[in-house]
Amino acid sequence: MGLILLEALAAAIALVLIVWWTMFSGRKGGELDDRDDAGEPPKRD
Repeated sequence: MGLILLEALAAAIALVLIVWWTMFSGRKGGELDDRDDAGEPPKRD
């Protein structure tokens, strides 16, 4: 039973790391500015 819980914990940690990596790895300043509402194109770095 303990081995199953340990494996489930490892899978949950792997899932959180994958989601974190895909959300925050590609951009220097985080999310891009949302300038579509003002009629300006998004700022490209």
